[in-house]
Amino acid sequence: MKIVILERNSVGPDISVDTLNELGEVTAYKNTVTVEEVRERTADADIVVANKSPINESSLSGSKNVKLVCEFATGYDNCDLDYLKSRGIPVCNVVGYSTDMVAQHTFTLALAVSQNLAHYDNYVKSGEYSAQDRFSNFDIPFYELSGKTWGIVGMGNIGRKVAQIAQAFGCKLIFTSVTGKSKVTEYEMVSKDELLERSDFLSLHCPLSNITLDYINGAALKKMKKTAYLINVARGKVVNNKDLYEALESGEIAGAGLDVLEEEPLKLTNPLSKIKDSGKLIITPHLAWGSVEARERCVTGVYDNIKAFLEGHPIHVVN
Repeated sequence: MKIVILERNSVGPDISVDTLNELGEVTAYKNTVTVEEVRERTADADIVVANKSPINESSLSGSKNVKLVCEFATGYDNCDLDYLKSRGIPVCNVVGYSTDMVAQHTFTLALAVSQNLAHYDNYVKSGEYSAQDRFSNFDIPFYELSGKTWGIVGMGNIGRKVAQIAQAFGCKLIFTSVTGKSKVTEYEMVSKDELLERSDFLSLHCPLSNITLDYINGAALKKMKKTAYLINVARGKVVNNKDLYEALESGEIAGAGLDVLEEEPLKLTNPLSKIKDSGKLIITPHLAWGSVEARERCVTGVYDNIKAFLEGHPIHVVN
């Protein structure tokens, strides 16, 4: 079996993928971006491992040997599932490998922005703290999580983990179901409008779809509390970046923590790039999923998917 890894560096060069050599002849490329690159590199592949590379008729029609597509990810929106299904090519993702880290990063962002940690760290390192005559400084007020209402969009594995942690902090939990079909009963389910109006912290953990595209837009932001914080670790296009910029600049909400953006990497044309105040906005470079442990689990998950496929065992497929 010829296994082609299109985006070796998507799991980081520090994480070994050598175990895949046990399953076939592996060719790994650091990164693959264009349709033309995919077409060329998968020409004689039996198994394709991707992450963001376009996997569709344009890129794969000439790759006649492909029998399986595996994702170095949970998401699979880079794949044209209808086309792959028409060719009988299953697509396997890796579920749950990053749940703990994404949940952890949700609170990293929430606490960093709401407690203005960058300001206080700079206050000490700038020498201002050493020059003052008192032991403490809290010139920018900050507040406890305990007693606040934490709202969640997307009560899947990550949403549930975030809910558990928020409860440990003493938060009241509410959530909304974007499809209206959630069977979660241990937390209070409310409408989108009520979620927006009541949440002190609102975190997003939903997939990108026609329903969630621009889910948080100008109209939604206007319904939130002026003291509220928005945390997005889902998909960038769930939040309208221009509308968020305007809401932050006008004080419609207190702040935001983002790990994902409409276009990645951050374009300088994105108005959010203008905001330098980390007490208003913190942006991390799509790393919430990327702890060492999570990336190791991701590679192991791909190994398990390929091994099961080769041995004829049932595999977790998304198409």
